[in-house]
Amino acid sequence: MTPEQLMGAILFFVTLLGAISGVWWRIEGRVDRAKAEAVQKATEAATEAASVRADLAAHKLHAAETFITKQGMRESTESIMEAIHGVKAAVDHMTMRVDRIVENQVKRPTTRA
Repeated sequence: MTPEQLMGAILFFVTLLGAISGVWWRIEGRVDRAKAEAVQKATEAATEAASVRADLAAHKLHAAETFITKQGMRESTESIMEAIHGVKAAVDHMTMRVDRIVENQVKRPTTRA
C-alpha cells in the first residue's frame, strides 16, 4: 500500500467517523431537548394537579360546613312536624271552645214584625 492510498483510507475512515459522530450529536441534541420538554410538561402537570387538589379540598370543606347531613335533615323535619302538631292541637282546642260558646248562648225568640 502506498502512502497516498494509506492517507486516502485514513481520510475515508476519519470522514466516516466524523459523519457518524455528527449524526450521533444531532440525535443526542434532539433527545436532550425532548427530555427537557417532558420534564417541563411533567412539572406543569404536577403544579396543576396540586392546584386541583387544593381546590377539591377547599370545596370539600365548604360542603361540610354548608350542607346538611341526612341525620340533621331528619332532626329538623321532626322538630318542624312537632311544631305543626302543636299548632293543630291548639286550633282544635280553639274550635271546641268556640263551639261551646255558641252552644251556651241563650236563644232569644225572634219576633216578627
